[in-house]
Amino acid sequence: MKITEAASERHVLTVMVDNEPGILAKITGLFTARGYNIDSLTVADITEDHAVSRITIVTNGPPSVIDQIEAQLERLVPVHKVIDLTTAGPHVERELALIKVTGTGEKRVEALRLADIFRARPVDTTTESFIFEITGPPEKVDSFIALMRELGLVEVGRTGVVGMLRGPLGA
Repeated sequence: MKITEAASERHVLTVMVDNEPGILAKITGLFTARGYNIDSLTVADITEDHAVSRITIVTNGPPSVIDQIEAQLERLVPVHKVIDLTTAGPHVERELALIKVTGTGEKRVEALRLADIFRARPVDTTTESFIFEITGPPEKVDSFIALMRELGLVEVGRTGVVGMLRGPLGA
């Protein structure tokens, strides 16, 4: 008998929750207890009265596992809504990163040239280093970081993915 594994797919989930102590621990605990991995996690208060937060989770797994994750998240008491942006339709994903690069001479000039091409902007400059700010899809951020490795990459800080469905309707 041959056992086949379903292909792993990247999914972006948004979870609307009551903004209460311990909710993030419940959600990450659900992933940990079942052996699911979280590739990216962002959380933000989204209402004027600070009552609801939006959690964006990037994870990987076969469709059956993603369905199971969604069902288990929906069963948690303070969860209002779970949306898999990947299957819900066209959506926008963005990530912000700060990238520190050191270098002199040609490497410094090349770092600035590439930053201009990627629309990354220097937010801090010394005679020996730059800190660039870049915003865009994760693939764009990954590509910029890969190029900066060759030019003197020192440090990277990333916010994680935030996503939203396109069009007039909200999640």
